[in-house]
Amino acid sequence: MSTDKLKVMVLDDEPIVCKRVQPALEKLGYEVESYTDSHAAIHRIQETEYDIIVTDLKMKGIDGMQFLQEAKKRSPRTEVIVITGFATLETAKESFHKGVFDFIAKPFKLSEIQDVVNKAAAKIRGSGT
Repeated sequence: MSTDKLKVMVLDDEPIVCKRVQPALEKLGYEVESYTDSHAAIHRIQETEYDIIVTDLKMKGIDGMQFLQEAKKRSPRTEVIVITGFATLETAKESFHKGVFDFIAKPFKLSEIQDVVNKAAAKIRGSGT
């Protein structure tokens, strides 16, 4: 596995979000896979380790909180970024408590996602893994 290209998963049940975020992150040099089905994404993290996961909070099937717990259990060093249209102080606090790197409220600008993913990448690269 090459060390320079970080693997990123984007999970959002709105296809438009994946369609916009994936190319924006690929442009920055990340290897990106996107999913609109949380069950498929859970399946995928069982077999692949991601450096960064960008996930929606409110989804059909498995919600973002369950997903991030599962992701962190599988790979504690994975940085998880949560995007949500239902941001409350409670969910933000719960997310951080569960080890989320950052929290982005919808609607967001692509540059916001890019900035946060770059910060997470800098943290990962800085930790000497």
